[in-house]
Order: sequence, then structure tokens, then C-alpha cells
Amino acid sequence: MSDLERRVVPTSLDRHLECNGGLENPPSVDRDCKENSLMIDGKPYLLPETWTESSISEVVLKAKQRDPRKKPDEVFQYVDVSAASNTSFKITSTAPTLGSDAPSRARKAIETDDVLFATVRPTLKRIALVPPELDGAIASTGYCVLRCDQTKVIPGFLYSFLITDHFIARIAGLERGASYPAVRDSDVMASWLPLPPLPEQKKIAHILLTVQQAIEAQERIIQTTTELKKTLMHKLFTEGLHNEPQKETEIGLVPESWEMMEIGQLTEIKGGKRLPKGEKLVERNTGFPYIRVTDFSEFSVDVEGLLFLAEAVQKQISRYIIKKDDVFISIAGSIGIAGMIPSELDGANLTENAARLIVNDSSKLYPRFLMYWLASAHCQAEIIAQTVKNAQPKLALAKIRSLKIPIPSIEEQVALSHALDMAGHKIKNAQIKQDRLQDLFHTLLYELMTAKIRIHEMETKA
Repeated sequence: MSDLERRVVPTSLDRHLECNGGLENPPSVDRDCKENSLMIDGKPYLLPETWTESSISEVVLKAKQRDPRKKPDEVFQYVDVSAASNTSFKITSTAPTLGSDAPSRARKAIETDDVLFATVRPTLKRIALVPPELDGAIASTGYCVLRCDQTKVIPGFLYSFLITDHFIARIAGLERGASYPAVRDSDVMASWLPLPPLPEQKKIAHILLTVQQAIEAQERIIQTTTELKKTLMHKLFTEGLHNEPQKETEIGLVPESWEMMEIGQLTEIKGGKRLPKGEKLVERNTGFPYIRVTDFSEFSVDVEGLLFLAEAVQKQISRYIIKKDDVFISIAGSIGIAGMIPSELDGANLTENAARLIVNDSSKLYPRFLMYWLASAHCQAEIIAQTVKNAQPKLALAKIRSLKIPIPSIEEQVALSHALDMAGHKIKNAQIKQDRLQDLFHTLLYELMTAKIRIHEMETKA
């Protein structure tokens, strides 16, 4: 486990994982489990002897409905089905609504710690706990509102159980309707629920909440740093690094010493190559990767899902490869995505929906400076203006050649690019940490809910 994960997972759980081979080799619970009489997806679901089982209906209180149209002048917070995120499992947006404007589906009164489960397209996992600030709000009838009897079940535990693959798989089997699949509230209420003792429920819910909070912290870092990078890019391209006087140009203010040129004066621009008719890409790594626009990511290429060419096809289009020092830009589909390929893809084939820009003289233009300029707000606006608007919009290579670019000294180009690289590295590191925490959350969700990991036993041993 990483240091970050160790800070998230309680010490006793950490020690338990070390002693039992980590999350990949969870301890057996056969010694203290009994076979549950209920079958889920054809497999027995084992419970510890200290756990009981119930239906959800037996551990929740009846939630009331309220018609906001009876108070037409009163403003209320409306929670639509789309308000619950299926990635963060939180309510991400609400709409202040006048009673007289209330939609017909606005009927379910909600309170703090109610658990919301969207019964419309339930496999999308739109699940959330109601936060204190939405106490008294009204939710759509597209939600099943579960108000916990906290003498029997902790809201955080029930909420976590609804996220599990076991529960979602069962609910998926109860969907009705092809174009608008949904389940009934009664389907949710009748569902089976494992019940640890309340103290254990609290600890399970706390651990999972702690990991979710760590995930959210990384998301905030990503959002903040992304905005900072945009601001930094604008500042650097208009003010430079040396606080020198500015001059007005056709692209706006730039430092006085910078020279305005056309991209075509400094680069050779070539298009990619369409696959020969009848040829298809393959998933197996043949050593001849073919980079599509869908593979482009933030200033680079995402190797996940990369497809490859057969050797015979590679020989036909080998003139259309891209080198690691070339800059790419998409010219069809999602137009204007710019970047450079990672070194391991040096010599890969490039789609006809993109162009590669080959710098003629590296003493005058630094490729990463060119890449960042193409992604800048001003250049992106010019790219949009130069794109042919028809059924299949496309950016012509000649239009790329005529795009203006401000040119500082090569030393300043390198320094400016490195400053933007640093912001990019911070975003990437936060994304990696967030992905690891997501994996940790899903692993712990499974291990804790199925009693593969026992919290109270570990604390006793500790």
C-alpha cells in the first residue's frame, strides 16, 4: 500500500492487510461464517455469525411526500434524478424552484441522512446521502427515499451497501421497460440486506467515507490546478517571463521583444493517412500502433485502448508516421486537440483526422512551446474561426500554416514550457492518486461488505 493509502486506511486494518498478503489476498472468513439462505446471482452469500440479515423495508422508516404547489410563493430546493453523481455518489446540483413552477415529479420530501436511490435506469448508480444543507428539500419521484431507523441501520452503511455490485446486479434483474428501464420503490424495499452490529456498521461506513473524502480532495486539486494552468498559460503568452513592456499585435498584447510569425514559416505540416479500404485495426500489439483522435489526451496520447496495424498495412502507409518531437493537432472530429506523443510511440502511424507539425529549426522554435501555443485560448479561437463549417467540419492544413504565433527567444520558450509542464505534472500526479484511491474504495467496499475484512476482530487483536 502507498503512504497515502496507509493514511486513509486505519492502522489496525493496515496491519491486518500486511499479515494476510494485502488486498489481493484477503483472509478467509469460512471459520466464522454461516451460509446465508438467500442466493445472489446463483452464489451463496456468506455472513459472519455475529451478523444478521433483513430486507431493507424492515430497517427504514416511512418517508412522506409533499406537494410544493400548495405553497406557490415558497422557494424550495429541487433534487432531480440527474443531480446525483454516479462517480462521487453525492448530490452535485440542485435547483431553487418556486412552488408554482414545481414539476409534477417534485413530491418526495427529504431530510438529512436520507439515502436516495434513483429507480430510473438504476444501473447508472445514482445514489446519494442527503447532506444537512438539503434538509427539507424535495426530491423527484424518480428516487426511492430510504430513511434509516438508526436503531437498526446506520445511514452510511445502507448507502454504501446500495453501491455494491451485489445490490446493483440484483436490481438490474428487476428492471422493467426497454427504452426507459426502471424498478419500483417496492423492489428496492424488498431487497436483502446484511446487518453487522451497529458499532461495526459505523466503523465500516467511516472507513469508506474517509476514502471518499480523500478522492474528493484529489478532485479539488485537479480542478484547482487545471484552472491555475489555464490562467498561467494566458499570463505567460501575454506577459512573458521577464516583465518587459508589451506591444499590440494582431493577436493582442505580447512582450515587446517577441516576434510575430506564421506557423508555416517555422514548421512543415503533414496530414496523417486513412487506412486502406477494407483494412481493419487489431487490438493485439503488432508493434505498429495507429493513433486515432480518440487516443489523444491532455497534450499526449492515452495508450489504453490503442489499436494496431497488420505488418502488410504498415508497409503501405509507413510514410505517415509521427516522431516524438513532432506536434500533433486534430483536424476533424474534435478539432484543435494538440499534443506530443510519448517516446515509446515514436514512429507510430497517425490518423488522417490529425496533422503533424515538424519544427524546421529547433534553435528558433521549441516544439513544446508550439504545442502549448496551439492549445492556448487565443489560438483555439482562431482555429475555430478557420474551421470549415459543414456536415463534417475540418481544419485545412493551409489554415494551420497561416496561424500566427508569437516567438520569444528559444531560452524563454523552453522556460515557459517547463513552467506549464510543472502544472501538468501536478495534475497528472493527482489523477494517479485519485485512480488509486478509487481502486482502494471499490476493493474495501467489497471486502468490508462481504466480511472478508473484519474491523472489530482486528481492533481486538491490536
